[in-house]
Amino acid sequence: MAFVCLRCGACCRWEGAVKLIGDEPDKIAEFLNMSVEEFIGLHTTITPDRQHLSLLSKPDGSCEYLGDGGCLINPVKPLQCREFPEKWNFPGWQNECAAGKLTVKDNA
Repeated sequence: MAFVCLRCGACCRWEGAVKLIGDEPDKIAEFLNMSVEEFIGLHTTITPDRQHLSLLSKPDGSCEYLGDGGCLINPVKPLQCREFPEKWNFPGWQNECAAGKLTVKDNA
């Protein structure tokens, strides 16, 4: 069964860097109606490897842009987010992700 996101937000709650590449900061800033400089200064940090910008996290480790209804920047969310779980995931993601649980169940 192919993975179809159910927007449960489990991947957005996983701690770790959400890397921004290319023009992603520009697109997100425009979507949020702010300057790129303001977005970068207020809503990003440097990744631990010092190679990229990353979205900030809330104190609980979840993405700053995870809201009650899901991703607040969904139309312009980073490639890393769009590629979950095919290109990146975390150990045990199938047990946390609503769609992952269905995929595992169907493959059992």
